[in-house]
Amino acid sequence: MTGREECQTADRDDALRALRDRFRLPPDVIYLDGNSLGPLVETVPDRMTSAVEREWGEGLIRSWNTAGWIDLAEGVAARIEALIGAPQTTVAVGDSTSVNLFKVVEAAIGLRPDRRFVVTDRGNFPTDLYVLSGVCQRAGLVLEVVEPTDVIEAICDDTAVVSLTEVDYRTGRRHDMRRVTEAAHSAGALAVWDLAHSAGAFPVDVAENAVDFAVGCGYKYLNGGPGAPGFLYVAPGLADGWSNPIRGWFGHARPFAFELEFEPAEGVIRGQIGTPPILSMVALHESLSVFDGVDLVAVRAKSLALTDLFIELVGEYLPDFTIVTPREHERRGSQVSLRHPEGYSIVQALIARGVIGDFRAPDILRFGFAPLYVGFEDTFRAVEQLREVMSGEEWRDPRFAAVARVT
Repeated sequence: MTGREECQTADRDDALRALRDRFRLPPDVIYLDGNSLGPLVETVPDRMTSAVEREWGEGLIRSWNTAGWIDLAEGVAARIEALIGAPQTTVAVGDSTSVNLFKVVEAAIGLRPDRRFVVTDRGNFPTDLYVLSGVCQRAGLVLEVVEPTDVIEAICDDTAVVSLTEVDYRTGRRHDMRRVTEAAHSAGALAVWDLAHSAGAFPVDVAENAVDFAVGCGYKYLNGGPGAPGFLYVAPGLADGWSNPIRGWFGHARPFAFELEFEPAEGVIRGQIGTPPILSMVALHESLSVFDGVDLVAVRAKSLALTDLFIELVGEYLPDFTIVTPREHERRGSQVSLRHPEGYSIVQALIARGVIGDFRAPDILRFGFAPLYVGFEDTFRAVEQLREVMSGEEWRDPRFAAVARVT
């Protein structure tokens, strides 16, 4: 399937096609950056208006009870549980992915007090590396940062925690979650997974893969809006034994008893800290409704078909680019990354043409394929536009070389 007419036919036959209408996307834009920020779900503005004008404006503080604000985080968590294969009441929502990673890694280290090493890889997101480095420094542990292919070999009987992002944010390379987790457990270590580039993009099953802890964000494939709250997962077997290092009143067993001594809530709820950001929670909760009734197996099948098509077209027509995303389905997330020395300028020239991807230093062009709103003709047209940018050397325009603060 490499021709426009074939792509149009595939779009007509696409069982997920109707979901595109659930998103507000400009008609002149091909949006391939949902792996960084998901687009606006159509029903969110009205829901937000109601939350601001009626619930906050009229209900005032009463809305904690009358509008259900106090239970909102649990409602969001339930929807995320369904997307990551988590049992009920094993996900808590709130704070950023980085803060949640700090919580669960500190907790995991506390459950393996006599071990010296934390293992991660060079493909991990820099924030995750910063968090892990800080945790290890405070605990007097050694952080081992290895190549992605060397993770399992690095795990030993003195490893406390293995902490990885399932899909490499730059290359789109996907770890074998089951195999790595099994290796960690065989050595007596705990496995912590960052699902920022997984949740909502393809089926994830933390329970089936015996994951100990996981974290993720709400603003990429979950489309919750910029800075949407993150989430954390704690396996049922650890739920009452883990300790949140940041003790806050919403993680207390009785937050409105205002007791002076901290008593942790049961299970994952102790992962909450302070007052939930209600307006952000409202947006995320409404955004997640787009997944209601959606078959994630079909989402994965379309994701692979879209990325296969993009890889095939780039390989055929754009030999100046190096495709760094694995071609093997089991090793690929839902993005395709290309390498080119002028990557930043090329991305900017594409954006000027209405094809929105992004750039990651030093030379990576990233294109995310969110199957709920990206189609086959979109993919064909994106490569067509990239070919025109390259053939006309549009990227040489000086305005495309001016590096913005956000790339």
